[in-house]
Amino acid sequence: MENFILEKIINNKLFNNQSEDIVPNGLQVEGDKIINKIITGVSICQDLLDAALHYQANTIIVHHGLFWGKESKYIHNIQKNRLKTILTHNINLYSWHLPLDIHPELGNNVQIAKKLNISIKGEILPYVLWGDFPSKISGFEFSKTIEKTFKKKPTHFYKNAPDYIQHIAWCSGKGQNFIKQAYKYGIDAFLTGEVSEETIYIAKELGIHFFSIGHYCSERDGIKSLGKWLHKTYNLDVTFIDIYNPA
Repeated sequence: MENFILEKIINNKLFNNQSEDIVPNGLQVEGDKIINKIITGVSICQDLLDAALHYQANTIIVHHGLFWGKESKYIHNIQKNRLKTILTHNINLYSWHLPLDIHPELGNNVQIAKKLNISIKGEILPYVLWGDFPSKISGFEFSKTIEKTFKKKPTHFYKNAPDYIQHIAWCSGKGQNFIKQAYKYGIDAFLTGEVSEETIYIAKELGIHFFSIGHYCSERDGIKSLGKWLHKTYNLDVTFIDIYNPA
C-alpha cells in the first residue's frame, strides 16, 4: 500500500476532517512510498524509533506525534535526533490525536468503557463520555478492577464520596479539568489519565470519587485498536510496541 493512500484510509476511518486539533493529524513526515511493516505506539520517542529499526519497519503510527501547537518550531536536541532517525531511514510517521480519542469504535474513550464494563449513555463533550455500570460497585472494588485491567494501580481519591458508584464520566489523557462539567450529569465518579493539585479539592467538595490511571495507560488501547483494524481490514503487517511509561 502507498503511504498517502494509507493516510487517506485512516483519515476517512477516523473522520479526521471533523476534528479541530492543536496538532497536524495524518502523515507528519513522508518516508518510503510503499508501506512494508508498521509499528504503532502511544507517543513518538527514541525508543519507538529504535524499535522501528529493530523490526525493519518503514512506517510508524502514533497518537502523540512530533509537532504540537505551542512547542518551539526550532529543530534542536531531541527533535533533531528523532528527525535524523526518521529521515535517515526513510520512515513514514503518522499521528492522529483527537480523532483517535473520540472515535465511536476505535477511540480511547470507547476502549476504556469496554475494558471497564461501562455502558455508554452519552457525551458531555466530544472527548468526555458518561455512562453506567450494570450494578453499583464500591469505589474500592472499582479501584481493584482498574488495577487488574490496566496492570496499574490508579490514584483514587474518595473523601466525601458515596460508598457505591453507579454513574461515571471519563476522559482519556489530560482530562482532569472537565470534572466540573461532568459533575452536572449526576455522576458518582470521574476517571481520567492525569491529576492536578486542584483536582483533589474539587473532587472532595463535589463529593465524588476521582480516579487517575495515567495518561499513557488511558490512551494505549485506541492506537492498538487502530492497528488491529488495519491488519484485519487491509492485511497490513502491524505490531504494537508498548513503551513503559508510568505517567
